Amino acid sequence: MSSQPHVPDGSKFISPQGTRAIKSGIKPNANSSIPDVDRKPPWLRIKLPSGAAYESVHDIVRTHKLNTVCAESRCPNIAECWSSGTATLMVMGAVCTRACKFCAVATGNPRGWLDPDEPAHVADAVALMGLKYVVLTSVDRDDLPDGGAGHYAACIRAIHARCPDTAVEALTPDFSGNTEHVATVLDAGLAVFAQNLETVERLTHAVRDPRAGYRQTLDVLAFAKRHAPGTLTKTSLMLGLGETDAEIEQALDDMRAASVDIVTLGQYMRPSKHHLPVQRFVTPEEFRGYRELALAKGFREAVAGALVRSSYRAERVLEGNNLGL
Repeated sequence: MSSQPHVPDGSKFISPQGTRAIKSGIKPNANSSIPDVDRKPPWLRIKLPSGAAYESVHDIVRTHKLNTVCAESRCPNIAECWSSGTATLMVMGAVCTRACKFCAVATGNPRGWLDPDEPAHVADAVALMGLKYVVLTSVDRDDLPDGGAGHYAACIRAIHARCPDTAVEALTPDFSGNTEHVATVLDAGLAVFAQNLETVERLTHAVRDPRAGYRQTLDVLAFAKRHAPGTLTKTSLMLGLGETDAEIEQALDDMRAASVDIVTLGQYMRPSKHHLPVQRFVTPEEFRGYRELALAKGFREAVAGALVRSSYRAERVLEGNNLGL
């Protein structure tokens, strides 16, 4: 299921493809000795993975040598989503060329490695799971000339060929802002195109890899809507990193100015002691307020809650009920 061996967070290891990487993406640093602001509140308790449906998804992912963002990023919703038969598939390997300070995915240089059989494996897995809606995401692949856009598009086309009635959402890298590469993915046929803003403008440099950018992400989202106006666009904010309400509102305004249709807002949770500490735990009442604010600004849907992640129950996003949270 995961390509990362059982080594300590922040330690070097050799990936199955033979390249050096850092477990969980971040080496020990000054944050390693800084505690979170407080203990996790009761509303952040999660279920342990179990059950027949969970095991079925686990087996399909393992058999087809797939990676999932659910496992690699230590998503708190893995039990709920996998037990409902859904998973977010992560293509192009499990080693990212970037090292964002919030993310648990391993970082390193895959040196151009790609699995040529991955598009077929992904399509087979979608067919076996009987998915009518699938989310594909990926690591950043700055080592590839096109950032992996062609491979990403091949995976999307393979799903459409095998499962023509399945809708595909792509949560993509920013492709360094290269709109030709963004268009390659869009032209493969998407229901939803997502690229995550992650945090407010002031905190972007402290939170994201230096190659990412607040305006770069907004520009990619704006281009996506211009290039494929029938495709919904989507982005996400993590809260609890030190942002203010005024900065959240400004980020929402900036998203709308880029014609973003859907926004998700969730609680940042520290994947390891080497990642950024939590500055605050947002209450359920505050999340409800942020959702109402976003809807008032014209988003088609806003999903907000402590355990919400960008691809959380994505097939239900347009039900208009905050996923029943």
